[in-house]
Amino acid sequence: MDDAPRRTVLIKLDVSSDREADLHHTKNQFLDCANQTSEWAWRYDDYCITSKNKAENALYNDLKEEHDLTANLVQKGIRRAIEAVDSGVDKLKKGEKTSQPVFESWSVVYDKRSATFNADHATLSTINGRVKTDYVLPPENEREDTPFGRYYENDEWDASHATLQYDEHSEEFYLHVTVKQPRGDNEERQEATSHGEGTENGVVLGVDLNVTGAFAVTSTGKFVGSADYLTHKRNEFEKRRGRLQQTGTRSAHLTIQRIGSKFSDWSLDWLHNCVNELLEEAERVGADSIIFENLKHIRENIANGSKFQQWAYAKFVELAEYKVEDRDLFVDFVSPAYTSQRCSCCGFTHEDNRDDKAFVCQQCGYEANADYNAAKNVAVRYCGYIHRGQKSRGGWAACQSALKSGTLNVNGDFNASA
Repeated sequence: MDDAPRRTVLIKLDVSSDREADLHHTKNQFLDCANQTSEWAWRYDDYCITSKNKAENALYNDLKEEHDLTANLVQKGIRRAIEAVDSGVDKLKKGEKTSQPVFESWSVVYDKRSATFNADHATLSTINGRVKTDYVLPPENEREDTPFGRYYENDEWDASHATLQYDEHSEEFYLHVTVKQPRGDNEERQEATSHGEGTENGVVLGVDLNVTGAFAVTSTGKFVGSADYLTHKRNEFEKRRGRLQQTGTRSAHLTIQRIGSKFSDWSLDWLHNCVNELLEEAERVGADSIIFENLKHIRENIANGSKFQQWAYAKFVELAEYKVEDRDLFVDFVSPAYTSQRCSCCGFTHEDNRDDKAFVCQQCGYEANADYNAAKNVAVRYCGYIHRGQKSRGGWAACQSALKSGTLNVNGDFNASA
C-alpha cells in the first residue's frame, strides 16, 4: 500500500462561459462509462468482477466507440467503477448491506495524461478538446499559509491527479487536486512494480530534428518531411524578395508583403502536416509520449544559421505540444549531449562515429542513418531518466523505447511488435 503523504488542495476555477457546456457533457459521458461498467461488473448470480484489466478488456472498445471521451477518460471511468465494486464486495464479505454502485454526483477524474496542472491554470480534456481553466487565487503575498501555498506551490509536493466537481448552488467549478510528497525513488518504483502499475507501460518515441535531410526522424525509423525542401522554398522566397527590394517601387513593396504572407501560410501548413504525420506514427506504435531534444540546444546549434530554421524547429514542437492535448500523448525533452555521436547499439560514444548522415560505430561496427541513430538515443536517454527516478509526466515507474520492430527497455529486453 502506498503510504506516501498526500494532501488535497481545493482550487476554484474560472471557466469561460463558452466552454462550460463542454465540461458538463464530459461529466455526463464519464459517469455513463462508470455506470455501464458498474452494471456489467456487479453480478448477484455469479461473482462480481473486481479486475480493472478484465473490465477494460471487455468494455473499453465499445465504450470508446460510444462516447466522445479521450481514451484516458474512458479508462478512468471504468477504473472508478471497478474500485467502487471492489469496495462493495469487501462490505458483502463483512456481512454489511450494500448494492450496486451508481454514479450520479457531478465529478470527473483526471490524471497527468488527461490534464496539465500549471502554476496558475489547468488544462482539462473534454469531449471537445482541451479547456483552459484559470485558477481563482488570493494575492501571491497571502498564499503562504493556504493549502495552495503550502503544498501546490511547494516543489517538494507533486500534483498527481485531480477530481473536477461542480457546485450547483454557486454554479462554480472546483478542482480537488491530490498532491503527493514522493518517497525514495527505489521504494516508489518497487511499489509500482508490485501493483502492476506504471511499470513498462510507458512507451516513448524519440525524435531528432534536422537542418538537412529529413526534417524529423523518429526512433522507429520514420522520416518526416524534408528539411532540404523547406530550405529550398525559403531560399526561393528570399531570392524573389531580394529582386523586388532592388526594384524599390511601391508595387514591389506590396508584392513583398503579399508573397511574404503567402510563404508564411505555406510554411505553417507544411509544419502542421509534418506534425500530423509524426502523431500518426506515435499512435501507430502505441507511444505514450514524444521526446525531443531540448529547444535551447536547438537554438544554440544553429545560432549562426537561419532564424527561419530556429522558428521552424520551435513552431514544430509547439504544434506537437498543442496537438497532443486532444490525444493520450504528451511531449517531453532530454539533454542533447552526444546523441549524434553515441552508438544506439552498444553505447560507445566518439565523434568519429558520425560522418554527415552516415553513422558507423568504431567499436561494434553498427551502421545506420545518423539521424535515426540519434532519435533512438533520444528515446533511450529519456527511459534512462525514468529508470533513475526522474518523474515522468505520465506518472510511470519505467518506460520503453519505441523502435522499428518493437520496444526496448533499459535492461536491454526487446519486445517484438505483434
